[in-house]
Order: sequence, then structure tokens, then C-alpha cells
Amino acid sequence: MTTQFSVVLRELRRRVPLTQEELADRAGVSVRTIRRLETGERANPQLDTVRLLADALGLAPDERARVLAVVDGHAAAAELAVPAELVGSAELVVPAEAAERAEPAAPAEPVVAPPAEEAGRDTEPPAGAPNRTEPAAVRPSGAVGLLAPAAPVESTLERRLAAAADDLAHAVGARLGREEELRRVQDPFPLPVRWQLAPEGVMDHWENICRASPGATARPLDLAGRLPEVAEVYRRVPSGRLVVLGRTGSGKSVLAARFVLDLLGARPPGGAVPVVFALGSWDPTATLFRDWLAAQLVRDHPGLEATGPDGGDLATALVEAGRVLPVLDGFDELATGLHRPALDALNATTLPLLLTSRPGEYAAVAGAAALTAAAAVRLTDLTVADLADYLPRTARKSGGGTAWDPVLAELRAHPERPACLNLRTVLTTPLMVGLARTAYSGPDGADPAALLDPARFASQHDLEDHLLASFIPTVYRDPDARWDPDRVRGWLAHLARHLDRLGTQDLAWWQLGASMRRSARMVVLGVVAGLFVGVLSGALIRLLGAPTAGGTPVNALVLALENWAGFGLAFALGHGIGNAVEGGPFRPSRVRLAPRGGARRLRARFLPRLAVGVAGGLGAGVVLGLANSAGHNPMGIPGSGFPGGLATGIAMGVVSGVAWGLLAGVEAPVDIRSSVDPAHLLRTNRRMVVGGFAGLGVVLGLLHAALLALAQGRLDPATLPLDLTVGPVVGFAIGVCVTAWGHWLVFARVWLPLTGKLPWSVAAFLDDACRRGVLRQVGAVHQFRHARLQAHLASS
Repeated sequence: MTTQFSVVLRELRRRVPLTQEELADRAGVSVRTIRRLETGERANPQLDTVRLLADALGLAPDERARVLAVVDGHAAAAELAVPAELVGSAELVVPAEAAERAEPAAPAEPVVAPPAEEAGRDTEPPAGAPNRTEPAAVRPSGAVGLLAPAAPVESTLERRLAAAADDLAHAVGARLGREEELRRVQDPFPLPVRWQLAPEGVMDHWENICRASPGATARPLDLAGRLPEVAEVYRRVPSGRLVVLGRTGSGKSVLAARFVLDLLGARPPGGAVPVVFALGSWDPTATLFRDWLAAQLVRDHPGLEATGPDGGDLATALVEAGRVLPVLDGFDELATGLHRPALDALNATTLPLLLTSRPGEYAAVAGAAALTAAAAVRLTDLTVADLADYLPRTARKSGGGTAWDPVLAELRAHPERPACLNLRTVLTTPLMVGLARTAYSGPDGADPAALLDPARFASQHDLEDHLLASFIPTVYRDPDARWDPDRVRGWLAHLARHLDRLGTQDLAWWQLGASMRRSARMVVLGVVAGLFVGVLSGALIRLLGAPTAGGTPVNALVLALENWAGFGLAFALGHGIGNAVEGGPFRPSRVRLAPRGGARRLRARFLPRLAVGVAGGLGAGVVLGLANSAGHNPMGIPGSGFPGGLATGIAMGVVSGVAWGLLAGVEAPVDIRSSVDPAHLLRTNRRMVVGGFAGLGVVLGLLHAALLALAQGRLDPATLPLDLTVGPVVGFAIGVCVTAWGHWLVFARVWLPLTGKLPWSVAAFLDDACRRGVLRQVGAVHQFRHARLQAHLASS
């Protein structure tokens, strides 16, 4: 195994070409390590070391996967034969001494630089030669490597990674295809999003972009293009790294989605999968880039949490093997102060990627040090000719023309007038054109000539505010609509402010209410869940008959109030401490009960969950002890006073914590090919709470009945039926207190609708907002379709 790896490493190093010292410097390891690995002296190379070497060598995804297979012993070195042809996509000039070091298996004809004294003169390619030369001294580019046909899959490792990548590709393509339909991108045709090469000041050296060998020079690439050509333009970049700059609403997200769909259309089986990641949720000072990518994949595609070949999860294995092409949307959305650390973290890896950003935020950090090996393009504005081609074809015809025709004629005839200048400037971005279409091109749309009224719209800002403010009333104008437009605006404004307070664009159902202070959430949850237990236990006392506490009949109302207080305190403490242990709101359970793969989760989660149970039991025990000492509550051990009630609460807390902790050992990921969306995760977590925690409640009821029987020396006839009915209620309430679905139930289904911040049917409202184009679904979360709309609603 080690001998095979030594052969592979030596051949790959020579292909680049690099000396052992140069490779050690690039990878950040010692020269001695390289020598020991190449001679076979060092056995069992560490995965981290192999990853560093793969990054330093700039391996394409299929090469990286096969290197990992060789290390794992599932593939032979022969499977990593160096390709005969080496592909480049820039015009490179390679010094003779660099070409001599390359040692390729079958070198293409290099274009050798003239002597130093003649270096300033142009060298013409031979007649009939292609525009872009393919020198031997340049390794296959990152973009070409990603999109080339995949090598035959042989090893078990490769087959499993290829299958996971294919499933991921299907899920990503299906979601983005639906997203394009909802956004009506192709109706009647896509707006002409175009771009030009960005200024040199925000790009790395062309030699790095073109992966030129040391001493070679490279000429700038022609990267201008339009939306249907985005994948082809990306293929021209040898490094496989491209930055797309554009102002708000210029079409960056549309471009990113089209890029992914076009690459998926040409993707070979088992090849790398382009995936859009919203970069705004990344904290590069706390989480490594690859770890964050894997975590985002698991969040949106829970099946990738399954155990991978190296003992980690499949998401990490796919990222490490280079089978994920990150499409990083929204560099500008990173929190203040994180742009420089994020760029440094991206520079530490050679992963191919596409990154979008507003120009200002990117230039502020790229001016000092740009993204390594990344070319950059900048989106251009739409023109009046573009508007004339597009807007009339979106509106109804009337009398041989459309309502847009007079407006467009005015813009062409009088471009110098202030009203025309303002409207022309506003309608230079796809976002604003889309908003204008929504408000004025529909069957019930108003006359767009009003947009040229200088009395109403004295500035560009007035026009933009009007279009943003018109969007919600327009899309909810349907007379049969279930929602009142005025209330809808208030609900959406609350969601926008909620996201602003959390500092994210991801509207996760399990975080609704999380923008409240933790102490406030504890009070709300304790009151609501405690009231649930108190009311039901009091009602059951009335129906089943009251047991006695030390010979004294128990008043059902008193019992209900005491249980409300005791269990409410327990639930509040459990929720608060559980949130502290988890580092935030409880995340949804993406699992089903199964016996496999639970040892790692059990070790990680058992003690924290036990601590939550003990804390909640202590809180309940205090109140039950006080009630027991007063002779009111049969939940405590009769005749034992405060210690009996306290012991009862603690015992129930310990059992709850142990049961919840053990539950971690029998959790297994759901299938990645199942429908993974917010509703799917909601249903999965609800089944866990209703089934698992109600079963826990039965155990608690039997435990309580046994404690009372031991203490009294007999079993009260009313105790067992009461415990077997109240127990599941308590178990269910415990599940509400420590799960994502419980958080959703209390806050999104009760508290926030009760206070008027959200409708009573939140899930239906969010789904309807997606259909109307206000929100979009991104894996397991929702997002506002336009960041500008979110900002407008948050400030309203």
C-alpha cells in the first residue's frame, strides 16, 4: 500500500513539475516527510498530510479520489497513470529549462520563450494552430479537470463516493430547476445578464490564474460573456477559480444558479457536483472552510451525514475527495470584519470555486491580496435596448401595442430629462426590471407611465422604494387569496427583522423565536409547556378520580396549578441549559430509529443530555417537594415532605436524561434520495417527539407508580391509571422542551401567532410565499428571494 503511494506521489510531483523542496514548501510539510513518503520509508501516511499534498499538487477531483483510494488500499497505482495530454486554456510562454523539468509521459509541443534579450517581441503561433496553446509544463486546469469525463470507478471507496455524488447532483439539479420556474427566469426568456473582465486590481497574477510553471508568463484571457455562456467561460479558466462581481440586484444569484445547472447538464457520472452555498452564514474565524462546506451539505442533504469511508460522514468525504465544486454566493453578506479572514481561508486551499460578491466589499480586501489564482468578471448594466426587447413581451397586448411601449419610446426620445434618467438608471438591474414587470405587466397591472411622473418620484431612491413597496401588495393581490396583504407585510417584516438580529439569510423553522433573549424563551416555553401538563393532569384527575396524598383527597385544580409551576420550571431549565450545551437552538432531528452507527453519537451526546435531564428534574423536584410538604401533591412520595418531592423530581430527571442520552445511540441518517425540505424535517422531528418521548413518558409513569408503591407498601388503585395517562403527557412535554419541533410548536404555532407576529398556519404561509416569489426554498431552509427586499422589509 505504502509502496504504491510512493510511486503515485513521485509521478504526480514530476508531472507538475516540482522538486521535493518546492512541494514541501507548497504543502507546508518538511522535505524529510516528502522523501520518506516517496521512498516508502514512512508507512501509513496521515489523511491530513495526503490532503495537503493533493492541494499543493492541484489535483483534479477524480485524481484526488484515486489518491485517497490508493492510501486506503482499494486501488492500484496503475489507476493513476499520468494522462498523455496536458490541457491548458491560456496562451503561455514557457522557458526551456521549465519544460525540461516537466518529464511528461507524452508531452505536447510547448511554446518556448525566445531568449531573454528577445522577450519583448511577440511570438506568433504556427499557422492553423488553435488560439490557446497547450504547453507541456502546465497541468490540467481545475475547470477542465472537473468537467472532463470521469475515470472508470473501480474501488469500493470510489463507487460509494460516486453514488453519493450522483444522488447529490440529482437533488441539487431538481431544486434549482424548480427555483428557475418559480422565478420565471425563462418566461419569456432570460434577461440578458452580461459581464466584462474586472479591473486588474481585484485579480491575481495571470500566471497564477493560468497555472503557469515557474518562469513562464501568461497573457490575459478573454472572459467576456453572457448568461448562456457562463459554464463555457468558466472552462476557460485553468485554475477553475472565478469571481463574479455585481451590484445589488445585478443577477449574481441567477448567474450562479444557471452556472450550476449548465455544469450539471454536462457532468459525467461520478463527477464533481457544483453546489450553491450562501456564504453569509460562514464564520471563518470559528470554522474551517471544508468543515463549513460539509456542515452545510449535511444541513441541506441529511443523508450525507451517513458514515463515510474514513469513519467521518459522507459530506466530509465528498469535500475532501474534491467531488464538490463550491459556488459561494454572497461574499459581501459576510459579517463585518470577516471578509479578510474568509479570503485568507479560501487562499489556503486550491479548491476550484465560483464566488459572487458586490464589488465594493470584495475590492476592499482584494486590493491588498486577491483570491489566489482567481480570475474576476464584473456584471454590466442592462440597456434601454434590453428593456425594449424584454418588457413589452411580458405585458398583455392592447391595440397593437403594450403599456410599456410609450414609456420605452419616452426613454429613447428624451434620455436627458430627469424623470427618464432616473427610470433608466433604476431599470439597469434584473432585480428592478423584475419588480417593474411584477407591478405593471400583469393583467391587473397599473399604467407604467406613472413611473415617469416627476412629482411622485423625484429621485432614483423614490422609484426603487416604490417598486420594492409595490411587490408585496402586487403578488398578494389575488381576491381569493387566503392572506390579507397588509398583515402579510407585517409578518414578512417580522421575519426580515428576525433574520437581521440573527445575522443570517437562512430562515430556519427551528430558529423562529430564537432572536428572543434566552431568558425570555425559557419563560415562554416553561409557561406554555407547563400549562399543557398542568391542564391535562388536572383534567385527568377529574375524569379518573383523585388519588390521595397521605389520606387527604387531592383537589384537581390545586394539582393542576402545582404541576404547572413544577413542570414549567423543569421545562424552562431543561430548555435553557440544553440550548447552552448545544450552543444555540436545538437543531432538527434528521434521523429515524435504527440500530446502526450510533456509538460515536452516543459518546458525544450522552452526558450533555443527561445533564439537561438532571437540571430539569431538580427544578421540578423543588416545586414538588414544596407541594408534598404541604400535603397537596401525590406526585411526591406521601409522608416524606420536601425530600420526597425533591427525590421524585430528581429521579424522573435522571431517567429522562438517561433515556434521551441513549436515544442518541440508535439514531441513523435518512436516505439522501428522500425529499429533504423544511416540511420533511418538520415531520421527521415530530415523529421522533410523538413516538420516542411519549414512550419515555410511559416509562416515567411506571417509575413513579413503583416509587409510590415502595414508599407506601401498597399500590393506590387510582395511581397506576393516572400515571400511565399523565406519564405520556409529561414525556411529550419533555420532547417539546428539548427538540427543534418543540421549539417550533411553542413559538411558531402558539406564541408568535398569539402576539400577532406570524399567522397561525406558518408552514402554509411560508410555502405560499415561495409560490408567489417572495421566498425561496434552499434545502432545509427558506430565504428571501431578494436580499434587497429583505432589507427593505426589515427597515419598514
